Amino acid sequence: MARAPARRKARRAPMATRGRGKRAGPGRIVRRGLAWTLAAIVTVFLAVQFWYFGHVLWWSQVDPGSTAFMRAELERLRKKDPDASIDFRWVPYEAISDNLKRAVIASEDARFTTHGGVDWSAIEAAFERNAERGRVVFGGSTITMQLAKNLFLSGDRSYLRKAQEVLIAWMLEAVMSKRRILEIYLNVAEWGQGVFGAEAAARHHYRVPAKDLGAAQSARLAAMLPRPRYYDRNPGSGALARRAAVVQRWMRDVTPP
Repeated sequence: MARAPARRKARRAPMATRGRGKRAGPGRIVRRGLAWTLAAIVTVFLAVQFWYFGHVLWWSQVDPGSTAFMRAELERLRKKDPDASIDFRWVPYEAISDNLKRAVIASEDARFTTHGGVDWSAIEAAFERNAERGRVVFGGSTITMQLAKNLFLSGDRSYLRKAQEVLIAWMLEAVMSKRRILEIYLNVAEWGQGVFGAEAAARHHYRVPAKDLGAAQSARLAAMLPRPRYYDRNPGSGALARRAAVVQRWMRDVTPP
C-alpha cells in the first residue's frame, strides 16, 4: 500500500519577547549619561588623589627639588627677565636654628604638634571672617596645609582648593612625621621675591646660615610668612616689627618636634 504523505507541521511565528526591541526613552538615556559622567568624574578624582599620594610617599624619603609655588614664581619672574632665577638651598633639619622652628610654629600654627593636619577651629574662624568680608581672604591653614599648598597647588583662594589642601594635608600626616613635615616646610617656604627656604632666607636677609639665626631674626622671618614679597620690599614696615615682637614672646613656650 502506498504511504500517505506526511503532514507538514505549521511553523508557529515566534512570540515577541516582552520588552525586546523597545527603544530606551529619553529619561533612561539621560540617566545613563549622568551615571557615566559621574563614574568618569570619580575615576579622574581618584586618579588625581593617587598621584598626589604617590608624590607624598616619595617625598617622605626624598627631598623635593622644587614645588608648584617655586615653579609659578620662576615663571612670573621670567616674564619680566628671561634670565631670572630663584634662590633655593636645601639644608637638613639639624642645620636650621631651633629659634626659627619655634618662631614659625608660634606664628603659623600653635597646635602643630597636636593636631592631625587640620585645625578645624581655625578654619571655622576663617570661614566666619570670610563671610563678614564677603570673599575668601583668610584660610585658617595649618603648617601641614600650607605645605600641601606649596608643594602641589596654586595661590588662588577658593573653597575647592581648600578642600584639596585638606585632603593632601591628611596624606602628609598619614605618611610623614611632624619633624619631616616641618623640615620640608622650612625648606620650601617663600621668604621674599624668588627666595625659598630657611637657608636662602637667612643669607638673603641677615647674611648668616640658617643654623645661626637668633631669636629676634627668627621671629622677624616668621612674621614675614603671610606676605613675604611685600615685607621683602618693605623691611621697615611697622606692622612687621610689631608682629615680630609678638612672635618672639610666643616662641618661648614652643618645643619643636
